Amino acid sequence: MTPTLLRAEGLTAGYGKMPILHDVTLEVRQGEMVSVIGPNGAGKSTAFKTIVGFVHATNGRVTFDGQDITGLRPHEVLPRGLAYVPQGRIVFAQMTVLENLEMGAYIVHDRASVLASLECVYGLFPILSERRGQGAGTLSGGEQQMVAIGRALMTHPKLILLDEPSLGLSPKFVSLIFETLAQMKRAGYTLMVVEQNAAKALAAADRAYVLELGRNRFEGTGAALLADPDVKRLYLGG
Repeated sequence: MTPTLLRAEGLTAGYGKMPILHDVTLEVRQGEMVSVIGPNGAGKSTAFKTIVGFVHATNGRVTFDGQDITGLRPHEVLPRGLAYVPQGRIVFAQMTVLENLEMGAYIVHDRASVLASLECVYGLFPILSERRGQGAGTLSGGEQQMVAIGRALMTHPKLILLDEPSLGLSPKFVSLIFETLAQMKRAGYTLMVVEQNAAKALAAADRAYVLELGRNRFEGTGAALLADPDVKRLYLGG
């Protein structure tokens, strides 16, 4: 069996005294694309924030690449090869596309490695190469999402967590983002994606989890969940 790269086991976490996650378990194996779906308020984004250290887990354990990273802060997690693309297309609006991408490589001190990463990003997103000198704040929403994903790739991560990559995008860019995720998987990246576009997320995933009210509800292959009558009825609108 393909080795497990990330296992978040029995996570309980929340904000202040408000619990959001209740004993949630998620796993990603090397080379997989794993989708996490569920209704608003299910705890999907909180699970990602807990894994990367923005939210403190009151119970549970996170293991990444054979090491216990429970309780580590984001700046301690990133150098271990765990990248995180938050929702909201967060870019440095006053900086150019190139400067945004270079910010993603701030922990990389070998210039040749940075240039190689840039070429990789430009290969995935040719439009960013054309607009490398343009201010990131002047780009469309879809192009800004490309910058955010490209910035996360600059450290050659072992695993990329993407939170709602298609949120708020036009149908054209939604399709383009999912095509890019498939291309990234073919290129050898391991991906875990929180996504509100449940049907597309399940169709693209090797495996998937459904969260509801901060708990695991369903899990299985993407194809099996896409065909499951209960998942269809409850989460896919039919």
